[in-house]
Amino acid sequence: MVALVLGLRMLTVTLLIRLIATRRNSGQSEPQLHISKEGDPYLRTLLVQGVHHILGPFGVDSDLRRWGLRLAERRGKNGKKRAVIAVARKLVVLLHRLWVGGEVYEPLRNGSPAMLSAAA
Repeated sequence: MVALVLGLRMLTVTLLIRLIATRRNSGQSEPQLHISKEGDPYLRTLLVQGVHHILGPFGVDSDLRRWGLRLAERRGKNGKKRAVIAVARKLVVLLHRLWVGGEVYEPLRNGSPAMLSAAA
């Protein structure tokens, strides 16, 4: 499984975990439907629980958390639910990128230097 995941592209990894919305093509329209429930349910559960921690009150400040909280507050009634799935998908892509590239995770990569020194 590890060799399979390392050899795949990011889109294929998110398809493997099934965190991409399904679409129905009908003439001119392409409505975006629900996130499919296929794939490994245990892995999907772990990702969602991890994202709940990241977005919750005890999550460490990071670019991913800031992005998810901004997304949750602008999405309306179901904003938190949609933000959790969006952050989970982004987390999968980030983990795959770090794993394949061998890079080190920087939580505040896009943060300004003043913010970084204040957080330290």
